[in-house]
Amino acid sequence: MSGAGWTREEAEVVADGGSIDASPDEGVVEDLPIIDEKAVEQLTEGLISHYLPDLQRSKSALHELTQNQVVLLETLEQEITKFKECNYILDVDALFSEAKNYHSKLVNIRNEMMMLHEKTSKLKKRALKLQQKRQKEELEQEQQREKELEREKQLTAKPARRT
Repeated sequence: MSGAGWTREEAEVVADGGSIDASPDEGVVEDLPIIDEKAVEQLTEGLISHYLPDLQRSKSALHELTQNQVVLLETLEQEITKFKECNYILDVDALFSEAKNYHSKLVNIRNEMMMLHEKTSKLKKRALKLQQKRQKEELEQEQQREKELEREKQLTAKPARRT
């Protein structure tokens, strides 16, 4: 067979400048030589024996690559988990630092409350002392008035008694 699926005769006709009106598949079966089954089997075995080792090596290499990819994926997942844990640790660290800030604020508030308590206690004592002093002064003033009234009574002229 020569040309694009033509028989020898068709190729000669075309080469001579003629045209072919027949179908290209026409007469193909008739022109094929009889194929020996044993030859086909031997050729197949030869082809398989030639390419099979390479294909098997390729298959084993692909299998090994697939296993390596599975191992890499598992390792990658473990690393991702570690990074997530690190992020959780960072979150916990942030919470601890925030808790530390709030603790220091609470300590400051407690100290201020103690200081305010001391000041109010001192002010209450002072107010009590001032109240006592004012009461004492008022009492002394009242006593002074009573003394002056008594003195005025004594200084006032008394009518003489008749005997």
